[in-house]
Amino acid sequence: MSIDIGAAERFIHANARVLERHRLAVLLRGASNEAVLQALRAYRNPDGGFGHALEPDVRAPQSEPASTLHALEILVEAGAREDPMVAGAAAWIGTIARADGSIPFVLPSAARHPHAPWMVDSDSGSFLTFSLVARLCESGSTDSWQARGTEWCWTRLEHPEDLAGYWVKFALEFLDRVPEQKRALAAIGRLRSLLAEDGSLPVPGGLEGERLTPLELSPRHGLRSRALFTDRQIEADLNLLENGQRADGGWTINFLEWSHGQGIEWRGMMTLQALRTLAAHTRIRLRTSD
Repeated sequence: MSIDIGAAERFIHANARVLERHRLAVLLRGASNEAVLQALRAYRNPDGGFGHALEPDVRAPQSEPASTLHALEILVEAGAREDPMVAGAAAWIGTIARADGSIPFVLPSAARHPHAPWMVDSDSGSFLTFSLVARLCESGSTDSWQARGTEWCWTRLEHPEDLAGYWVKFALEFLDRVPEQKRALAAIGRLRSLLAEDGSLPVPGGLEGERLTPLELSPRHGLRSRALFTDRQIEADLNLLENGQRADGGWTINFLEWSHGQGIEWRGMMTLQALRTLAAHTRIRLRTSD
C-alpha cells in the first residue's frame, strides 16, 4: 500500500473549499494559520456563531450548532485558542442552550434552506452537546453555559446502553477532553460492550452497512478513548484508510451524499483528515516545503 500525497493535494486544489486548501498548506508545508483563520471568518455571523454551510450538511447562512462546532474544531487545530472567535462562539452557544443545558441539533431556520434529511431537531438535546463542551474545554473557554452542558453530558452517560452510533462518537469526544479524567475513564470503559469485535460501531438509520471505525471513534494516539481499542484493531483500520484513496487522489464519504456540493465539500474535508490521521500514525511522511 502507498499513498500518493501529490494526488491528494491535487484533488483538494481541484475540488475543495479555500478553507481546506489553506488547512492543507499548514499541514503539508508549514504555512501560517493566519490564512486559515481569515478563511474561517467568512463563515462567521455577527451573533458570534457560524453558518453558511461550514458544516456541509446544513446549508443555512444563519448560525447553526453543527457549523459552530466545526469552527471550534478548526480554531483548536490552528492553535487559536485566544482568538476572539472562540469567545464569540461560546457566548452564542449559550444563547441557544435549552434549560437543561443541552444544545439543539439544528435551529428552525435550517428548514428554510437545503439540508441533509437527518438535519432535523427533536425535543431532547442532541449529541452535538457532547462535542461542543469538549471543544470549549480544549480551547480553554470558561463560558457560563459549559457547567450546565457538562452536567447534561454526564447525565446522559449514566445510561450507556441508550447510546448508539454517533451518540457514542460524540460522547467519546467529550470523555477524551473533559477535565475529570478518572470519571471519564470509567465512563469510557462502560461503552466497550457497544463495540463489535473489530472495534467498529453500527450507525442506526444510516446507509446499509454504515459503521464508525476505530479511527473515527478515536483518531489519534494519547486519547483516553484509545483504551477501547487494541493495537491490532487500529492497525487494521489504518490499512483500510490507506486503501481508501480513490483514483482521483481523494478519499470519499461512507454516508449519504444528498447533493453534489455537500458531497464534494465533505470529500475535501475527509481527504485532509485522512492525510492528518495517516501522518499522525507515521504511515506517511508529509512534506514541509516545496
